[in-house]
Amino acid sequence: MTSEPSASRNRLVLVVYTAAIFVSALLLFSVQPLFTKMVLPRLGGSPAVWSVAMVFFQSLLLGGYAYAHLLMKLNSRVVPVAVHLVLLVVALATLPLSIRSGWGEPPTSGYAIWLLGLFVVSIGLPFFALAANNPLLQAWFVRTGHPNGPDPYFLYASSNIGSFLALLSYPVLLEPMFTLRTQNLIWTSGYGLLIVLIAGCGVLLLRSPADAGARNMQVDDADAPAPSWSLRARWIFLAAVPSGLLIAVTAHISTDVAAAPLLWVLPLSLYLLTWVLVFQSRPLLPHKWMLLLQPLAIAGVVILLAVGGEQNLLLTLGGHQLCFFIIAMACHGELARTRPAAKYLTGFYVALSFGGMIGGLFAGLIAPFTFSWVAEYPILLALAALCRPPGGAERLPRWSAWYWPFLAVLAVGLIAPSYSAGDIFNWLDDHRVWVIGAVGVLSALLALALNANRWKIFATVAVALVVLRAYPSDDGRVETVRSFFGVHKIVVTPNGQYHVLMHGTTIHGAEKFKNDDGTPVTGRPEPISYYHKDGGIGQAITAIRERKGAPLKVAVIGLGSGTLTCASQPGEDWRFFEIDQSMVDTARDPKYFTYIQNCEPNLKPVIGDARLTFAREPDGVYDLIIVDAYSSDAIPIHLATEEAMAIYKQKLAPQGAVVMHVSNRHLELASVVVGIADANDMKSWVYSEDSGRDNEYIFSTSVVVSAREDADVGKLASSDVWTETDANEKQRVWTDDYSNVLGAVYRRLRDGEQ
Repeated sequence: MTSEPSASRNRLVLVVYTAAIFVSALLLFSVQPLFTKMVLPRLGGSPAVWSVAMVFFQSLLLGGYAYAHLLMKLNSRVVPVAVHLVLLVVALATLPLSIRSGWGEPPTSGYAIWLLGLFVVSIGLPFFALAANNPLLQAWFVRTGHPNGPDPYFLYASSNIGSFLALLSYPVLLEPMFTLRTQNLIWTSGYGLLIVLIAGCGVLLLRSPADAGARNMQVDDADAPAPSWSLRARWIFLAAVPSGLLIAVTAHISTDVAAAPLLWVLPLSLYLLTWVLVFQSRPLLPHKWMLLLQPLAIAGVVILLAVGGEQNLLLTLGGHQLCFFIIAMACHGELARTRPAAKYLTGFYVALSFGGMIGGLFAGLIAPFTFSWVAEYPILLALAALCRPPGGAERLPRWSAWYWPFLAVLAVGLIAPSYSAGDIFNWLDDHRVWVIGAVGVLSALLALALNANRWKIFATVAVALVVLRAYPSDDGRVETVRSFFGVHKIVVTPNGQYHVLMHGTTIHGAEKFKNDDGTPVTGRPEPISYYHKDGGIGQAITAIRERKGAPLKVAVIGLGSGTLTCASQPGEDWRFFEIDQSMVDTARDPKYFTYIQNCEPNLKPVIGDARLTFAREPDGVYDLIIVDAYSSDAIPIHLATEEAMAIYKQKLAPQGAVVMHVSNRHLELASVVVGIADANDMKSWVYSEDSGRDNEYIFSTSVVVSAREDADVGKLASSDVWTETDANEKQRVWTDDYSNVLGAVYRRLRDGEQ
C-alpha cells in the first residue's frame, strides 16, 4: 500500500511547479519583443518583421509541444526529466542572445525566409526548450499525485499570467529603463534560475509514489474517450483564427504608429489574457457573455474598417483591440469548454499550437505574398463567425428560411453598382460607412435576435467585407502594391488631377497631373506634398545651396514617389537610398508618377537598409543628407539614434548639414533628433509650420536641420521660422541600445500635433 503525499509536500509541489511555469512563460514571451527589437535594424524597421517573428515563435511553440507530447509517451519518469534538463543546459550555453555571425546583412529579396533562418540559428534552441515547458511541466504535475492533478489546466492560466506580465512590462518598464544589453543579461540570468526550478520539479516528480500519476489519471479515465478527429480539427480551427487575427491586428495598428515593442505587445498581451481568463475554474468573464458579445465585436471591426482614414490614435488602438479581445475570448472559451481529460493534455496542446502556427503562417507569410492588399484581416474576421458553437433552433423559422435568397439579392444589389458609375454607385459611395455598418449590424442581429446558424452570420459578414472592398474609403481610383515592407496605395483623385502615394492612412507623396482648368501639366513637375520649395525641406535645400554657392552633392534616404529628384539642379549629384524595390518600381512607372522620368531618368538608387548601405559611402563628401525614410507613420527607430547620426556626420562635407523629416501624427520626434545631434556635438534648428494648402496637396511639415556650426545652415540660423533648439537634459538620448517609443507617444498626446 502506498502512502499518501503529505499536505506540506503538496504545497511544496504546487509552489515549485507554479513558479517554474510562471518564470518559463515570463522568459518565453519577454524574449519575443527583446530579440525582435535587436533584429529590426537589419530590415529597415518594417512592421512585417514582427509578423514573421510571430510565425517563427508559433511554429517553434508547436515543435516544443510536440516534443513534450512524445517525451511523455515514454514509460519512464527518469528519462523525460534527464533529457529535458540536458536540453536546457545545452541551450544555456548559447546565451546571451545575439545575432549569429554571418547573418548581419539581409539579401535583396526573400526577406521573410532569411528572417526565419536568422531566428532559427540565433535563438532557436533556447526558445524550443522554453516552448516545451508548459505542457511538459503540467504532465509532470499530474504524475506527482497532487490532489489538483486530475485537472491541471489551472497551471495554464499561471503560465499565461507570466506571459501577460512579461509583455505588459516590456514597453512600460524594461524598454524605457534598460538598454538592450542589460535586458539581455537579465533574461539570461532568468534562464539560469529556470533551470534550477525545473530541476526541482524533476526531483519532486521522481520522489513521488510510483503509482501517483496513475491514480490521478484514473479519476478521468473511466468516462474519458479519446477526442474524435472532428473535435481535434475544431480545436485547430478555434486556435488558428485568433492567432491569425493577432498578427493581422498588430500589423494594422503598428503600420500607422511605429514598428516597436509597444505596439506589438498590446494585442499579444490581450491574446494571452484571454487564455488566463478562460482557463480559470470560475471565469471572471463567463463564456456565454463572450458569445453574446462576439457578433457585436465582429460588427464593430467592420465599422472601424469602413470608417478608415484619419482615425485618432485611441480609436485605432482601443477599438480594434477591444473587438479582438472579445473575439479571442469567444474562440478560446470554446477551446476551454471542450478541453479533454488530463490524460489527453499534451495532445490538446499540440492541436492548439498547430492551429496557432497555421493562423500565423496564413497572416504572416501566405497572405502578404498572395494579396496586393491587407486581405487577411477581413478574411479572418469572417471566419471568426464560424468559431461560434453549433446553435439550437432558430427563432422565427418561417422567416429565417427566406434569409439565403434575401442575402443573395442584397449582395447583388450592393456589389453590382460598384462596376458602374451611375447614380446608385454615387449614392452608395457617399453613404458607404452607413451601408457597410448596416450589413455588419445585421450579422450581429442574426446572432442575437434570431439565433441564426453560424453559416448565415459568416455569409453576412462576408458580404459586408466585400462591399467594404468594393467601395474603398479613399476618394478616387485606387491601386495597391504590396511588399515585405507594407502595402502602398496609389490613389488617383476623382478628376485625375493628382496622383497620391499612401502607406496606411498617411500620404507620402503626390504629383499634380492636371491644372485647375483640366489641361495636362507639362514640363518639369513641381515638388509638392512635404517637399514644396516653401516647406521645411525645400527651405533647407535652398539655404544649403545658397551657402555653398555651387552644385550640391546630396544623399537622400528614402525614395517615396521620387519627388525629391525634381528638387535637384543641373550639375548636382543626388544619390538615393531605398530599402523597398517595389517602391522604386512604383516611382519609376510613369502611369503613377513622372518625377523620375522627367528629372532623373537614369536614377540608380542604392537598394538595402540605409544603416548598412549608407555606412559604406565615402566619408566627408555630402553637402546635405536628407533622412525621409518613414513608411506610414511607423518609424525605423535605428535611423534616429545617436549611432545613426554619427554615421551621417561622418559622411558630411566640412560644412554639411543633416535634414530629418519628423512629421508624425502619433510620435513627437523633433526632440529625439535634437538629442541625438547634441550627443554628436551638433546644433539643431526645428521647423514646424502649417502650409494652409492641404487642398493643393502641399502639407505642413516638421523638420530638424542639424550641423556643426551656425554658418553651415546659412540663412536658416537667423530665420524667424527656424528655432535653434537645445537638447532636453531630462530626456534620455536614443541609441541602438535604447529607445522609448512610449515617451514619444506621451509627448505627442501632451503637446498635440504641431
